[in-house]
Amino acid sequence: MMRIILSLLIISLFTNCISEAQVYPDKNWKTPQNPSTLGWGETDRSNFTRYIIDSTNITGLMIIHKGQVVLEYGDIEENSYIASCRKSVLSMLFGKYVENGQINLNKTLAELKIEDHSSLLKIEKSATIKDIISARSGVFLPGSNGGDFRRLAPERGSAKPGSYWLYSNWDFNLAGHIFEQETNKNIYDEIEEQLVASLQMQDWDSSLQLKNGNLEVSKFPAYHMWFSTRDMARIGLLMLRNGKWQNKQVIPEAWVKEMTTQRTSYKEAQKNAPILKEDGLDLGYGYMWWLIENTEDDRFKNAYSAQGALGQNITIYPEIDVVLAFKTKSTYKRRNSIQTQMEVIKKTVKLYNPE
Repeated sequence: MMRIILSLLIISLFTNCISEAQVYPDKNWKTPQNPSTLGWGETDRSNFTRYIIDSTNITGLMIIHKGQVVLEYGDIEENSYIASCRKSVLSMLFGKYVENGQINLNKTLAELKIEDHSSLLKIEKSATIKDIISARSGVFLPGSNGGDFRRLAPERGSAKPGSYWLYSNWDFNLAGHIFEQETNKNIYDEIEEQLVASLQMQDWDSSLQLKNGNLEVSKFPAYHMWFSTRDMARIGLLMLRNGKWQNKQVIPEAWVKEMTTQRTSYKEAQKNAPILKEDGLDLGYGYMWWLIENTEDDRFKNAYSAQGALGQNITIYPEIDVVLAFKTKSTYKRRNSIQTQMEVIKKTVKLYNPE
């Protein structure tokens, strides 16, 4: 009899774990009847919302716990520019083609026949796709758009590819070019095929998506993207679920692990770009995802983020089964500093207090 009872308990625990792991929104997001019972106190949520209103310029925010919305603020439906979060989205698209062998991460720029207005040096041509998507190419050419740390770059040819991290839009824009060259697919079409349909995104508008940049500076444009907050949250939940949505493996699970494996420590990132010491969190780098490191709070264990200028963010907290998504619509002449973004990321963790 005892053996039967133990078996039933094991089956029950297993079933509960499976059902919990399979909580996803369908066409619309689900909301728990009382978030307070899940560790999201009503007073704490009210104070957090007041902080967002009084101390930030965020225009839309969602916190997802166990696949359900426990807090939302602002206009979560409007599409707007997500800045450098685009890089993390592109990284996700690579997985399918790395898995099937169409993209070989060890292929060099020489093999890819990559050239820009300024000819690449011999040492630069040895950079691989892996170096490009980890921002370690050692190619210190200007990108077609600004918003990076190229001003901090050492002399060209001084760093062996793979040996030096620099947050450079030349790398990131080239990553988009390489993706399209190797797959014969358009980035925006791939977002629709891999993400929009599978995740039942509510607000995606293909007519908004636009590549841009000064092509006289570099041949490779930036692949800008526009998403709504609630569709950003779906991207975060897909990552939290290791690339699985409902019963479909949308992004290879192994690739999610690869993207979020440390390629650059926070110490190296801060050494090469000292300005990062002022952010408020120590951030390492994977494959176009920022990794939250060096924190004593266990709730941050293995946490990582997509981050964009002005206040665009998707943060995944695997340890507590939480996704944070927020944005700041720049056309409203609103913006948030990176320090404010980090503060919101920290306050979200402190907001969660399970009994």
